[in-house]
Amino acid sequence: MLSNEGDAALRRGLIDGALPELMQEAGALRDEGFGTAITYSPKVFIPLTHLCRDVCSYCTFAKTPVAGQRNYLSPEQVLEIARAGQQAGCREALFTLGDKPELRYNAARAELAEMGYATTIDYLAAMCCLVIEETGLLPHVNPGVMSAQEIALLRAVSLSQGMMLESAAERLCEKGGPHHGSPDKHPTVRLQTIEDAGELQVPFTTGILIGIGETRDERVDALFAIRDLHARYGHIQEVIVQNFRAKADTRMASADEPGRDDLLWTIAAARLILGKDMSIQAPPNLSGDGFGQLIDAGINDWGGVSPVTPDHVNPEAPWPHVARLARETATHGKGLVERLTIYPQYVAAADRWVAPSLRRAMLEQADASGLMRDDQWRTGQTMPAPRLLTLPRAPDPAVREAIDAALAHDMLDEPSLIRLFNARGTDFHEVTEAADAFRQTLAGDVVRYVVNRNINYTNVCTHGCGFCAFSKGRRSEELRGPAYNLDLAEVEARVAEAWERGASEVCMQGGIHPRYDGHTYLSLVQAAKRAQPAIHVHAFSPLEIHHGATTLGMDHGAYLAMLKDAGLGSLPGTAAEILDDEVRALICADKLDTGLWLEIVEAAHGVGLPTTSTIMFGHVEAPQHWARHLIRLRQLQQRTGGITEFVPLPFVAMEAPLYRKGKARPGPTFREAILMHAVARLAFGQLIPNIQVSWVKMGEEGVKAVLKAGANDLGGTLMDESISRAAGAAHGQEWIPARMQAVIADTGRIAQQRTTLYGVPPPRALDMTSDQLKIGVEA
Repeated sequence: MLSNEGDAALRRGLIDGALPELMQEAGALRDEGFGTAITYSPKVFIPLTHLCRDVCSYCTFAKTPVAGQRNYLSPEQVLEIARAGQQAGCREALFTLGDKPELRYNAARAELAEMGYATTIDYLAAMCCLVIEETGLLPHVNPGVMSAQEIALLRAVSLSQGMMLESAAERLCEKGGPHHGSPDKHPTVRLQTIEDAGELQVPFTTGILIGIGETRDERVDALFAIRDLHARYGHIQEVIVQNFRAKADTRMASADEPGRDDLLWTIAAARLILGKDMSIQAPPNLSGDGFGQLIDAGINDWGGVSPVTPDHVNPEAPWPHVARLARETATHGKGLVERLTIYPQYVAAADRWVAPSLRRAMLEQADASGLMRDDQWRTGQTMPAPRLLTLPRAPDPAVREAIDAALAHDMLDEPSLIRLFNARGTDFHEVTEAADAFRQTLAGDVVRYVVNRNINYTNVCTHGCGFCAFSKGRRSEELRGPAYNLDLAEVEARVAEAWERGASEVCMQGGIHPRYDGHTYLSLVQAAKRAQPAIHVHAFSPLEIHHGATTLGMDHGAYLAMLKDAGLGSLPGTAAEILDDEVRALICADKLDTGLWLEIVEAAHGVGLPTTSTIMFGHVEAPQHWARHLIRLRQLQQRTGGITEFVPLPFVAMEAPLYRKGKARPGPTFREAILMHAVARLAFGQLIPNIQVSWVKMGEEGVKAVLKAGANDLGGTLMDESISRAAGAAHGQEWIPARMQAVIADTGRIAQQRTTLYGVPPPRALDMTSDQLKIGVEA
């Protein structure tokens, strides 16, 4: 926050400054905070009542009661509007209404009483609940001045709230002013409501209305007042700069409207006062042709745009179609992006800003960046892959710069990786095409796979990871399937059967059984090798290694060497989830921390045991956590060279406890899942040459899309896959080689069977017939 001296200097600079220079400075500040994204919210407007106790000189929204006509929308009418919005792709329900009409009109009081409500705010709260429950739309409410108690009531049923400050000039409330006779328009009253919302941690929208008789100095006063409240509470999510439009049948019908330059000046002033991180919005429907010029003045948001309902406050000004909005945005070098009713920083800090009753509904619609999901794809489900159609969008030079750096074998830093993960539209296609070209250079047209069998020897686990539906314990009795613990004879039988069916590998992992110790894992390796000495044993996550070493009082390296001597060939780099302790504290607090996971994997490499590497994404984390994860793996590989491949694992949400409790997103979007593979290819360069796609998670169409975005490996055929299926994945428990080969061929690539460590399988495995490799082994 500026000092008084600094505020005075800023004021002088704004009042005396030339518009082109102010716009240039404001635009640069906006770019620093928001890059090339210009957001908007696809919403439906629900005018709950047109009654209002205020009599503003410019308003045509407010009406007076008419005998025989209802003054409030009925619940059926509310739902009809909301459902129309839902069908049109809206995600927000904006409730507009007048201030406390029951304090002025007997008709309002009578109608509310007939419906069983004491106040308009009570009825509004009920309608918000109805809309959420019936349509999933997220309410934003604009009910005017509210008490702290009313704000608290609405906080439980609306994701955000709003009220325009309009002006901080008290003289506008005097006789002859536009707010005379409107008690709810007094600046002191409105500022108190905004402050109360801050104390109650409500994401709040406010703004100023220009051209109603205020001076530029008074506009600056209002913007400073907004800035100071936000500095105190951090709750003002967006500031609207709205230009007055004269309307017939009002006292200000003949008043002059502010010109384009006046609006541009005010937007630039708002940006320079409020800073790079504040979302600043101006309605596109109120500026006529060339409204994209408002971008040049510093806005980063177009506000709510409805494909269904008019702007009830300015019905004479229709909303631009989204395609036009996108074109105008692209013309000014930016890209249009859909957002939720609350902004990403509030989504990321939902524990503070969103009522528990609303978090599940919010997370259902949020992507990893806190913006609106651009598809309804779900990991592991048998649904068509969404078409990644995009509106016109100007490319982001920073994305191109990051791609060029990766292709030049530079090690991309965290900000560069975040830019790539946020790629949309043209930028998305640039990232995936660059990753595919890089894949062609490193791996050619060959796509490899390994014939293997999963042996999950126990699903009993002492850990309570929020993402896991596989493990069974006292906290997970309600999850599918009984607990089990395979004996060594059964393990031997499964290994032998896998070998007979052409497998060159068994992958063994399980829960952390309370009765297991380090000898148990040794026994499992020995059992596998007894059954078939030539089988490659790919087994034990770093968590299991830690458990085994700890129970025997050994350090990790010595224990890993013991396992290697027993026949262990390599380790799966699972239990990594997200290698960032901020996230691990939320999803697996009692598991290995980031440093210990990296230490164990490095110890494995140190004794000559290669590992894979993984990431499990799409739950509570954000792109910055993905970037840190990739950087940490890259740094490890630079030290050891022991990672054979990177395997992105999209979160399967359906049966995961974290999701069932409403604390996680429903997995990544399809765009995010593809980008994880593509960005990894660019981030790792030649260090990790193999990027693997999980067919269990992505499905056939997803596999094909990822193979065109940098991946060169299809993983294992996975006889008896059970971990993803326990979480709700529906893509089956095995892909036989013939299916692997067919899917790969459909992408124009060459299928090639491999061993675990990317060697050539023995002739016996390559010679197995389709009948011998058919699906049919029972778990």
